[in-house]
Amino acid sequence: MDFRRLPNLAALRAFEAAARHQNFSKAALEIHLTHGAISHQVRALEEELGVPLFIRHGKRISITPDGEQFAATIRKALMELGDAADLLKKRNKQKRLGITSLPSFAARWLSPRLGRFIEHHPDLEVSLQSSNHLADYNMESIDVGIRFGLGNYPSMVSELLMGDYYYPVASPHYHGGQLPQTPAELASMQLLRCDGEPWEPWFRAAGLDNGEPTGGLVFQDSSMLARAAVDGQGIALGRHIIVQPDIKAGLLNRLFNIDIPCEVAYYLVYPPDALAKPQVKAFREWLLTEIAEEKKQMKMAGALA
Repeated sequence: MDFRRLPNLAALRAFEAAARHQNFSKAALEIHLTHGAISHQVRALEEELGVPLFIRHGKRISITPDGEQFAATIRKALMELGDAADLLKKRNKQKRLGITSLPSFAARWLSPRLGRFIEHHPDLEVSLQSSNHLADYNMESIDVGIRFGLGNYPSMVSELLMGDYYYPVASPHYHGGQLPQTPAELASMQLLRCDGEPWEPWFRAAGLDNGEPTGGLVFQDSSMLARAAVDGQGIALGRHIIVQPDIKAGLLNRLFNIDIPCEVAYYLVYPPDALAKPQVKAFREWLLTEIAEEKKQMKMAGALA
């Protein structure tokens, strides 16, 4: 097709608006041009076609039969272009998945596993955002979230994924490799703390009446707490999901066979209509399979402990 035969597209759009409104001023407002610009583009289109499209009566205009027929053809073509553009946008949107998660869970558990999901969906663009705060799903282009809490998220669907539990961990090199052999020895050790995850419940489970540690650095994120323990800065009360990779790698040792359950749990959170999106449905199914395997491993670890 010789596209050089096509009239100027801006002029076609200006003419279609003018024909629909039967008024240059209203057409100008619609497409953000001046009255003069609309008049000029329509006049240029008439000269190019060699056919009058409007009859002018001073400031008033009326469309000619040829103009009416031409406007209908342009309108149909523009609608088809718009529909095609919407379809492309929809297809592109379907190829993207926005996920939000706590930084600790994203770094220590989710991110290392996401490669397996992407392998099965190579055409899908996955955006993983980490934040300690609840996200605005619409404003931040998020489809689904993984939160650590009580599961109460108004106007959202909240599915329980799994719980977690705490126990002390330390670098095998901490204190010159002389790690405590009994819970009572912790009283003389540097105990690392994470905001909202106190030591006292574990002390009670261990039969100790120790008070909550004071002084020193309080971490805001569980993965940062685990990193400090790996670096030998002290003994941390680690959350199993977060410290498990470092234990497997030999960077941390679990101390004692005493653990306490977390008061909160991991939840999959998404808008009520989210599962209508194929990528969200696929991610949920994959995640539930991964969680089932994780629960199995946690049960085995608990049995061994």
